[in-house]
Amino acid sequence: MIRFLLRTLGLLSLAAAFVFFVYDGTKSIAANALVFTKISDFWTLINAASLQQLRPLIEGHAPPWLWDPVAVTILDAPAFAGFAIVGAILMLLGQRKKPLIGYSR
Repeated sequence: MIRFLLRTLGLLSLAAAFVFFVYDGTKSIAANALVFTKISDFWTLINAASLQQLRPLIEGHAPPWLWDPVAVTILDAPAFAGFAIVGAILMLLGQRKKPLIGYSR
C-alpha cells in the first residue's frame, strides 16, 4: 500500500516536472533567452502566506546556516528540476523488492 502511494506520488511529480519543462521551454523559445520558473515563484502562486511563514520557522527551529545557503538555493532552483528530483526519489523508495536468485524461501 505504501509502495503504491510512493510510486503514484512519484509519477505525479515526474509528470509535473515534464509539464514545467515544456512550459519553460516554450517561454524560452518565445523570449529567445533561457527562462525558467523558480520553485519560490510556483510556491507563491499556490500559497504565498506559507512561503512567508517558512523563513521564521526554519530560522527558529534549525541552525541559521540552513536558511541562507540551503533553503534559498533550493527555492531558487528551477521547478522542473525540483519536481524531477522529488519524483525520482519517490519512485526509488516505492520500488518493488527484487527476488533473490538462488535462495529458497
